Amino acid sequence: MPLTVLAGSDVDKILHSLTRDDILDLQQSLGDALHYYSTSTLDDDNGCCSSFQPKRTALQRKDGSTLLFMPATSDKAVGVKVLAVDSPSGTFGGSTLDSSGTPSLASLSISSASSSMRSGSIPSSPSIPTPASTRSSITAVDGPEDTPASIINSASATTKSSIRGSLTLLDNTGKPRGLLNAEEITAFRTALAATMLFKKRENVHDVLIFGAGKQAYWHARLALLLKGKQIHHLNFINRSFENAQQLVQKLFKSELTGDLHHPKVAIITPGHTEYARLLKENVRTAAAIFCTTPSSEPLFPASYLTSTEGRKKGRYISAIGSYKPSMIELHPEILQQAVAPTHSHHHHKHAKTGGAVVVDSVEACLKEAGEIIQAGLGGTEVVELGELIMLKKDAEKRRTEVEAEANYDHKGIELGRRRKSKDKGKEDPAEASMREWLVKGNVVYKSVGLGLMDVVVGGDLVALADARKIGTRIENF
Repeated sequence: MPLTVLAGSDVDKILHSLTRDDILDLQQSLGDALHYYSTSTLDDDNGCCSSFQPKRTALQRKDGSTLLFMPATSDKAVGVKVLAVDSPSGTFGGSTLDSSGTPSLASLSISSASSSMRSGSIPSSPSIPTPASTRSSITAVDGPEDTPASIINSASATTKSSIRGSLTLLDNTGKPRGLLNAEEITAFRTALAATMLFKKRENVHDVLIFGAGKQAYWHARLALLLKGKQIHHLNFINRSFENAQQLVQKLFKSELTGDLHHPKVAIITPGHTEYARLLKENVRTAAAIFCTTPSSEPLFPASYLTSTEGRKKGRYISAIGSYKPSMIELHPEILQQAVAPTHSHHHHKHAKTGGAVVVDSVEACLKEAGEIIQAGLGGTEVVELGELIMLKKDAEKRRTEVEAEANYDHKGIELGRRRKSKDKGKEDPAEASMREWLVKGNVVYKSVGLGLMDVVVGGDLVALADARKIGTRIENF
């Protein structure tokens, strides 16, 4: 096989050419890898096994920049993502930097609206400029885009011209297979994983996204590709109106859009007169919430979701922005409620909870995820995404058994482990209960990122590039 080299423009071209079926195929491939990551042992000799994944390394240089090395192995390839990250000094967009070079968000957090804060909601259209008089007066900070730690842990998008790097892939014999520009891959593969369970949700009418970086962009794009016209409202909450508007304009740019569904879009910033009311209203009405900001405080009060009114509706909540124990997007009480035992004798109707928070890696999240740590959750209260999804071969067999069931697609990941009850081959009650929770109930997904995701998705992108004759191929490298 030749070495395939993909520049940033090549990666961008491939990603924006992906159809819904392509996304489903990529999710199934990544799902298989995550399944093996969670369930394989050393005796299985599967390269995706968590025991085979090397530790990542960060080297701080004298000039303040950081070199990041993120090796990983799958059952088909090995690889390493190497990034050079500039660490600016002083301030970032008016925010104070902490000792790691990461902007401190305490003074910029949109977790609570003070009485002196102006607020508002702005319906936006990519083709109609919004009058300057309606824009936020808050400093134009979109939450820091990717910083050293957030690149490692799948936080928000890259700062323009400050992140440079590559993903190198070798096949199992050690032959070079791919060399890819890495700027866009982290955001894409994180959104690919975060939308696996979102794809299975029955209600996705109102989608709310915190942030306006690359992570927010890819979460929005994949959500629209996967659920299409089922999404009626797509709302963004961000400090900078201009950054959010640029995201929306790119999202629906004619040459990139294809047949992408265009729902009603609104941009909400903390600088408008009714922000507090609109924040609560949008959180409460949302069927899915994607948090993509490296915040140091909760993005909204826990009571919006933990109160009797807030618990009536089932939601899918994904938090991928916080990247160290001191950082947090979701209030700990939200996670504590998600893992609390369900009582059947309560007086109010509540959406189903599963007794666990879904994570990409239990080991990594217990060490790094601020939401998990600050909520005081232990290993029995988190479950890995890979444990909840079927392998492709099992999913295909299951589809033939339950072809008429509404929750099954012709492709893409499926939920469950195919346990059956003794009652004429019907689905085990525990399995059915889990499935009901994942598609209708309150589900919290927390991701800190895995190098395995880069290797698997990068390998699939190289295969797509070869099939579509994108990039440069070097024979006999």
